[in-house]
Amino acid sequence: MGCKENDQITTFILLRHAEKGNDGTEDPDLSLPGIERAERLKLLLRETEINGIYATQFKRTKNTVAPLALAKNLDIQSYESFKAEEIEKMLDKHQGGTVVICGHSNNIPWTANLLLGKETYKDYTENEYGIMLILSVVKKGKVAKVTRLDW
Repeated sequence: MGCKENDQITTFILLRHAEKGNDGTEDPDLSLPGIERAERLKLLLRETEINGIYATQFKRTKNTVAPLALAKNLDIQSYESFKAEEIEKMLDKHQGGTVVICGHSNNIPWTANLLLGKETYKDYTENEYGIMLILSVVKKGKVAKVTRLDW
Protein backbone atom coordinates (compact mmCIF):
# COMPACT_ATOMS: atom_id res chain seq x y z
CA MET A 1 0.00 0.00 0.00
CA GLY A 2 2.68 2.50 -0.99
CA CYS A 3 1.98 6.21 -1.13
CA LYS A 4 2.87 8.38 -4.08
CA GLU A 5 5.12 11.35 -3.48
CA ASN A 6 2.28 13.85 -4.00
CA ASP A 7 -0.17 12.05 -1.70
CA GLN A 8 -0.93 14.12 1.39
CA ILE A 9 -1.37 12.18 4.59
CA THR A 10 -4.11 13.42 6.88
CA THR A 11 -3.88 12.16 10.44
CA PHE A 12 -7.09 11.34 12.27
CA ILE A 13 -6.86 10.89 16.04
CA LEU A 14 -10.08 9.11 17.03
CA LEU A 15 -11.09 8.73 20.66
CA ARG A 16 -14.08 7.98 22.78
CA HIS A 17 -15.02 10.53 25.42
CA ALA A 18 -13.48 10.07 28.86
CA GLU A 19 -15.34 8.46 31.76
CA LYS A 20 -18.75 10.01 32.27
CA GLY A 21 -20.62 10.72 35.45
CA ASN A 22 -24.05 9.34 36.20
CA ASP A 23 -26.51 12.13 36.88
CA GLY A 24 -29.53 10.31 35.49
CA THR A 25 -29.63 12.41 32.31
CA GLU A 26 -28.86 11.67 28.66
CA ASP A 27 -26.09 14.26 28.76
CA PRO A 28 -23.93 13.70 31.87
CA ASP A 29 -20.66 15.52 32.38
CA LEU A 30 -17.33 13.82 32.99
CA SER A 31 -16.62 12.07 36.26
CA LEU A 32 -13.46 12.91 38.24
CA PRO A 33 -11.50 10.11 36.47
CA GLY A 34 -12.83 11.51 33.17
CA ILE A 35 -11.63 15.02 34.00
CA GLU A 36 -8.21 13.58 34.84
CA ARG A 37 -8.15 11.65 31.55
CA ALA A 38 -9.01 14.85 29.62
CA GLU A 39 -6.00 16.53 31.23
CA ARG A 40 -3.81 13.54 30.25
CA LEU A 41 -4.99 13.93 26.65
CA LYS A 42 -3.79 17.53 26.65
CA LEU A 43 -0.38 16.42 27.94
CA LEU A 44 -0.17 13.47 25.55
CA LEU A 45 -0.77 15.67 22.49
CA ARG A 46 1.06 18.80 23.71
CA GLU A 47 3.81 18.48 21.07
CA THR A 48 1.45 17.45 18.25
CA GLU A 49 0.35 20.05 15.71
CA ILE A 50 -3.44 19.87 15.51
CA ASN A 51 -5.50 21.60 12.85
CA GLY A 52 -9.04 20.74 13.96
CA ILE A 53 -10.84 19.36 17.00
CA TYR A 54 -14.31 17.87 16.64
CA ALA A 55 -16.79 16.57 19.21
CA THR A 56 -20.42 15.54 19.19
CA GLN A 57 -22.93 17.84 20.88
CA PHE A 58 -22.68 16.10 24.26
CA LYS A 59 -20.93 17.55 27.33
CA ARG A 60 -18.82 14.43 27.81
CA THR A 61 -17.24 14.65 24.35
CA LYS A 62 -16.73 18.42 24.41
CA ASN A 63 -15.23 18.33 27.90
CA THR A 64 -12.88 15.49 26.98
CA VAL A 65 -11.20 17.67 24.35
CA ALA A 66 -11.73 21.06 26.06
CA PRO A 67 -8.32 21.18 27.82
CA LEU A 68 -6.60 20.22 24.55
CA ALA A 69 -8.55 22.83 22.56
CA LEU A 70 -7.67 25.51 25.11
CA ALA A 71 -3.96 24.55 25.02
CA LYS A 72 -3.97 24.58 21.19
CA ASN A 73 -6.08 27.76 20.98
CA LEU A 74 -8.64 25.97 18.78
CA ASP A 75 -12.42 25.99 18.88
CA ILE A 76 -14.20 22.67 19.32
CA GLN A 77 -16.29 22.09 16.22
CA SER A 78 -19.46 20.01 16.40
CA TYR A 79 -20.13 17.10 14.11
CA GLU A 80 -22.97 14.65 13.72
CA SER A 81 -22.32 10.94 14.32
CA PHE A 82 -22.73 8.37 11.56
CA LYS A 83 -22.67 10.90 8.71
CA ALA A 84 -20.05 9.91 6.15
CA GLU A 85 -20.24 13.33 4.49
CA GLU A 86 -19.17 15.00 7.77
CA ILE A 87 -16.01 12.88 7.95
CA GLU A 88 -15.34 13.45 4.25
CA LYS A 89 -15.62 17.23 4.78
CA MET A 90 -13.06 17.00 7.60
CA LEU A 91 -10.73 15.04 5.31
CA ASP A 92 -11.03 17.70 2.59
CA LYS A 93 -10.77 20.68 4.96
CA HIS A 94 -7.74 19.41 6.87
CA GLN A 95 -5.91 17.59 4.07
CA GLY A 96 -2.31 17.05 5.11
CA GLY A 97 -3.07 18.09 8.69
CA THR A 98 -4.12 16.46 11.94
CA VAL A 99 -7.68 16.18 13.21
CA VAL A 100 -8.90 15.03 16.62
CA ILE A 101 -12.40 13.52 16.70
CA CYS A 102 -14.03 12.75 20.04
CA GLY A 103 -17.11 10.58 19.95
CA HIS A 104 -18.73 7.55 21.51
CA SER A 105 -18.31 3.80 21.92
CA ASN A 106 -20.20 3.16 18.69
CA ASN A 107 -19.36 6.03 16.34
CA ILE A 108 -15.58 6.06 16.84
CA PRO A 109 -15.17 2.46 15.57
CA TRP A 110 -17.67 3.32 12.79
CA THR A 111 -15.56 6.34 11.80
CA ALA A 112 -12.38 4.25 11.75
CA ASN A 113 -14.13 1.66 9.56
CA LEU A 114 -15.39 4.39 7.21
CA LEU A 115 -11.90 5.80 6.76
CA LEU A 116 -10.41 2.32 6.32
CA GLY A 117 -13.07 1.34 3.80
CA LYS A 118 -13.66 -1.95 5.58
CA GLU A 119 -15.22 -3.38 8.73
CA THR A 120 -12.30 -3.76 11.16
CA TYR A 121 -13.36 -2.29 14.51
CA LYS A 122 -16.34 -3.29 16.64
CA ASP A 123 -18.17 -1.02 19.09
CA TYR A 124 -16.41 -0.53 22.40
CA THR A 125 -17.96 -1.91 25.55
CA GLU A 126 -19.55 0.41 28.09
CA ASN A 127 -16.40 0.36 30.24
CA GLU A 128 -13.79 0.76 27.49
CA TYR A 129 -12.23 4.20 27.76
CA GLY A 130 -8.80 5.36 26.76
CA ILE A 131 -8.56 3.75 23.33
CA MET A 132 -7.02 6.09 20.78
CA LEU A 133 -6.86 5.16 17.11
CA ILE A 134 -4.45 7.17 14.99
CA LEU A 135 -5.07 6.75 11.26
CA SER A 136 -2.74 8.07 8.56
CA VAL A 137 -5.22 8.59 5.73
CA VAL A 138 -4.28 9.13 2.09
CA LYS A 139 -7.94 9.19 1.04
CA LYS A 140 -11.13 7.49 2.18
CA GLY A 141 -10.54 3.76 1.89
CA LYS A 142 -6.77 4.16 1.60
CA VAL A 143 -5.11 4.29 5.01
CA ALA A 144 -1.33 4.04 5.12
CA LYS A 145 -1.10 3.18 8.82
CA VAL A 146 -3.20 2.62 11.94
CA THR A 147 -1.77 2.97 15.44
CA ARG A 148 -3.68 2.08 18.59
CA LEU A 149 -2.71 3.73 21.86
CA ASP A 150 -4.18 3.02 25.25
CA TRP A 151 -4.09 6.19 27.26
